[in-house]
Amino acid sequence: MKSNKTVEEINKKIRQGDAVVITAEEVSKMALTLSPEEIINEVDVVTTATFGPMCSSGAFLNFGHSDPPIRMEEISLNNVPASGGLAAVDTFIGATETAKDDPYYGGAHVIYDLIDGKDVLLKARAKGTDCYPRKEIDTYINKKEINEMILFNPRNAYQNYPAATNTTSSTKYTYMGILLPGLGNVTYSTSGELSPLLNDPELRTIGIGTKILLGGAEGFVAWNGTQFNTVRPKNKFGIPTINAATLAVIGNMKDMSTEFIRPAVYEKYGVSIFVGIGIPIPLLNKDIVRTVSIRNEQIETTICDYGRNGHPALGKTNYQQLQSGYIELGGERIQTAPLSSLYKARIIAEDLKNRIQRKKFFLTEPVQLFPKNTSLNGLKIRGKDYE
Repeated sequence: MKSNKTVEEINKKIRQGDAVVITAEEVSKMALTLSPEEIINEVDVVTTATFGPMCSSGAFLNFGHSDPPIRMEEISLNNVPASGGLAAVDTFIGATETAKDDPYYGGAHVIYDLIDGKDVLLKARAKGTDCYPRKEIDTYINKKEINEMILFNPRNAYQNYPAATNTTSSTKYTYMGILLPGLGNVTYSTSGELSPLLNDPELRTIGIGTKILLGGAEGFVAWNGTQFNTVRPKNKFGIPTINAATLAVIGNMKDMSTEFIRPAVYEKYGVSIFVGIGIPIPLLNKDIVRTVSIRNEQIETTICDYGRNGHPALGKTNYQQLQSGYIELGGERIQTAPLSSLYKARIIAEDLKNRIQRKKFFLTEPVQLFPKNTSLNGLKIRGKDYE
């Protein structure tokens, strides 16, 4: 019985067609009757996945040069402002940027339309230079004609996220959805025991260079995500009980599917984007087997009051309770609703599992692991008199 493995050994088994791959939900059930020693002897890879709103997302685009060329300064795509200042014909469009004339259409919709193969209206203005004399351009682009479409998301796949409720007397419209007054509902946005960073809470296998599924295509973890915070309270199973680690991810949008990249609009809040991410976790040792065997009832999260400044904590719950449709809080039975899609996450985990089994997806070792003991700074508001 082998108690330790390497990524190289697992990839060899994948090439030979001998690797055993199961989803995180499947290994959690297996762990009810088998020990970590027995599981590592039977299983090589566990697939994890999430599909939910990830506002900190966007795309780098390169349009190619016109004749005569232009050095773009003011750029819009379907009337959604995009960034200038990236050389001549590169831009970045953020998922939550909103169209100038339509609050229900934004960068997420542009990204979706480009992946879907639709024509998108490009408008650009410039001052004109000797080497870039054109001053304006109005044309249509699509994914077949432009050079690069690179999805780059600075903060995705939160390790955990608080559940949201509202104790005030008025309805609140938030990125956690509509929160009814007087503890009228609770929303949450994590796939529980299937969620990638909850299955590797110490980030032993996921790091810079880890190959993933992103929007239905192969992608990579590019860096630790923004607001990466490992100094968080944990429960007895080693799981952070509030938002902690995050991932910055990158991939080729031209290969992605609109099944796993979807725009969304939250009433009185704005535009967001749903992103599908799947991450394989190699079972290298018994400690990793223990972490991937985590069950929904063992994963706690904090319930926060989004109706009040600072989002004060009201208590804790777990994902078994959240996914049941109701939780108990303060003697009240409160209805719960997910923002993320467990159905889609399961599809992604199965897709990744099948790709590995068909020898279409191999594992990568991180070229660098993430930093430890990181925390966050808040933004200090400094007035004109600050010295």
